[in-house]
Amino acid sequence: MTGDGRRLRRSEILDWLHETDHERLKGLWQAADSLRRQQVGETIWLRGLIEISNRCVRNCAYCGIRAANRSLRRYRMSRAEILACARLAREQGLGTVVLQSGEDTGLSAPWVASVVRAIRAETDLVVTLSLGERDDAAFALWRAAGAARYLLRFETANPELYARLHPGAPPLAARLARLERLRALGYQLGTGFLVGVPGQRYPDLADDLELLADLTPDMIGLGPWLPHPATPLGQSDGGGPAPAGEQVPGTALMACKALALARLLCPGTNIPSTTALSVADPAAGRSDGLTRGANVVMPNLTPLRYRRLYEIYPAKGLFSLESAEQLVRLRRQLTALDRAIGSGAGDPPVYTERQASGPLRSQP
Repeated sequence: MTGDGRRLRRSEILDWLHETDHERLKGLWQAADSLRRQQVGETIWLRGLIEISNRCVRNCAYCGIRAANRSLRRYRMSRAEILACARLAREQGLGTVVLQSGEDTGLSAPWVASVVRAIRAETDLVVTLSLGERDDAAFALWRAAGAARYLLRFETANPELYARLHPGAPPLAARLARLERLRALGYQLGTGFLVGVPGQRYPDLADDLELLADLTPDMIGLGPWLPHPATPLGQSDGGGPAPAGEQVPGTALMACKALALARLLCPGTNIPSTTALSVADPAAGRSDGLTRGANVVMPNLTPLRYRRLYEIYPAKGLFSLESAEQLVRLRRQLTALDRAIGSGAGDPPVYTERQASGPLRSQP
């Protein structure tokens, strides 16, 4: 969205993606921050991330917990361990927990449903799931159990690149159909993509952003591609190199451009300043994201003994503090931005507007 309320043209998106002048980029940052303030307010919402399993049946070419990584020690958290993390989230004033894992078929649909019901009963936290692609029966069961949100990134809008990134997996069209099904079941929908993955060209990234605008998700997750040495992309250009000058760099700056443009294209959506952005730029990544369109932070509540093993990219587990101490430090950092820290569900305006116009199902 521009200052006059119209959607950005593709040529404008590409111009901003190619822009290198830092003074001109200030205009993009200011526009995104102003629209963030206008549409979703000054509140920063905290979502407690619990990485419940690093087991995965997929072999995504960019992911460190891929099935073919035999050097990784695998884990699966118990119900009691997950509930302990959820209780910590409630004690610390968070309104949401995100249960995330690899695509672990050992997490049965009924077992996940029982965990969701227990979290809802004990804490009344909003439960978000990010467990990969499952069948409709599992999605419906989890929704009925009380899960309100589901995160499933499409990763790239380019079908050929998608196939290279996800060998042996269903095609991009199937992933997009899953997203539509999740929304039809009444979930708040979260999706997004990688920035700078090998083989991604500037037109591909523009396609990613335009697909976001078409999907109008309730949450957008995007971040820079960070190479992992135990993956094909971390060992070579396994994504298929883009032509000279057209490969998108996986830098914090490029991720911030994509984040700011996502805000302009999806004004009323929740957008996190991601951990990947903080890893790409430890000094300023998180704060840059929050001043360039983001309004969500996802502190990691996974116990340290497991957090180090959920390494989808290098240094993901770099935060060596236990969760409670980490939250204290995080709140101190966020206070410096002169922004309020939310304590409730933090539903995005795009979702509440959709509900007002006729929800498929009410939120539990």
